[in-house]
Amino acid sequence: MKPTPRRIPGRIAFLERWHDRGGFSEVLRLAAPLILSSGSLAVQEFVDRMFLSWYSPEAIAASMPSGILYFTILSVFLGTASYVNTFVAQYHGAAQPERIGPSLWQGFYVSLVGGLLLLLMAPLSPAIFEWIGHPVQVRRLEVRYFRVLCYGSIFPIANSAVAAFFTGRGKPWPVMWVHLLATVVNIVLNYILIFGRFGFPELGISGAAISTVASGVVSFLVFAVLILRRKNNGSFATRSGWRPNFELLRRILRYGLPNGVQFFIDIFGFTVFILLIGRLGMVELAATNIAFNINSLAFMPMIGLGMAISILVGQYVGEQRVDLASRSTYSGAAICFLYMGLIALSYVLIPDFYIRFFSSKSAPETFEEIREIAVVLLRFVAVYSIFDTMTIVFAAGIKGAGDTRFVMIMILIMSTCILVVPTFLLLLVFQASIYTAWIFVTVYVSVLGFGFYFRFLQGKWKSMRVI
Repeated sequence: MKPTPRRIPGRIAFLERWHDRGGFSEVLRLAAPLILSSGSLAVQEFVDRMFLSWYSPEAIAASMPSGILYFTILSVFLGTASYVNTFVAQYHGAAQPERIGPSLWQGFYVSLVGGLLLLLMAPLSPAIFEWIGHPVQVRRLEVRYFRVLCYGSIFPIANSAVAAFFTGRGKPWPVMWVHLLATVVNIVLNYILIFGRFGFPELGISGAAISTVASGVVSFLVFAVLILRRKNNGSFATRSGWRPNFELLRRILRYGLPNGVQFFIDIFGFTVFILLIGRLGMVELAATNIAFNINSLAFMPMIGLGMAISILVGQYVGEQRVDLASRSTYSGAAICFLYMGLIALSYVLIPDFYIRFFSSKSAPETFEEIREIAVVLLRFVAVYSIFDTMTIVFAAGIKGAGDTRFVMIMILIMSTCILVVPTFLLLLVFQASIYTAWIFVTVYVSVLGFGFYFRFLQGKWKSMRVI
């Protein structure tokens, strides 16, 4: 007779999973400050949009298309530079700290190139938004917002690279404090510059863009002071590793550029979606902006959890412990599904709790039609946010090992075939409603979630290394 397997009581199994390496406790310890960091960035964006919705309907309608178009272009460099995080994690796991400083510097050089290219795009902004074809009063504001953001592009790219010094080594608390400081700077300057308080001129949407750039400058300066200290240079070559290292830069581009292109394609798909929605009218565009901004506020903490999963996978892959890398991913998945399930339920049950932040300073007769559409759109968000959780968790897991090319190809195909082309045909050819277009957004996110889950199950990532 075969021996009967010993059943482990649920409470004991949970406690073991909580305390073990790769368990819930380790994921949460790393994720907590990253959640607060990414959450603070979401708060910056949320407050920007909230203040602009108080300022004028045209300002809130213009901020999302111009902001997401800017972020789409930025995302190529942002995704490439931020992949330094995986290099730092794997070097840390492999006990090669002297390679961390040079990795940061190669990411900084990527930010110099990206910042220069975006700076050159600023003069093109009138032609870009004239071609997009939004109403004149919205287009004028879109140009102003986009141009100012382009002037300060180097700072968000550089910040995504240099923050890896802390996050890649599993020490994210300094990043959290820097981002919280930047959030305070952003909110205060937003209030002062958008509405013209304390003797400053009333700049409206330009004031929101200036505040965003200023907060990025503050973050970069603080990171530089912390990272370039003598102690860090002795252990990690943060000063002496400044020279261009073309072999290391080549590997960062080999794995990071697909990550940046994937980031670009994903954002580009949503950018096209929003720009096409803008052709339906200002009410539909404003409602879509509000729904996406509400979602981003709850969604950004998920980015922090995804970063934690990717870091732990990178560290354990560098340590040759793919079993712990896999356990970390599933532990993160359980936490993410619990969180996002509750958020999705609230979108359905209490949508006005979120929407009222955008309506408190708006004229009721102007905002009511926007509110009615936004309530319906939040139900779509509730559905696709569950599948978006799968995308974040399992894409983060395979990217932490180096499987960035698959992520890029998957998003390229799905974005083209399910999101961009159908939305174009539906809205411009068949004159469909906004709700039909949102059905395809939901399908797109759902297919991605299952695709990355099955790729993770295949296990090809277990044999990958970036160092």
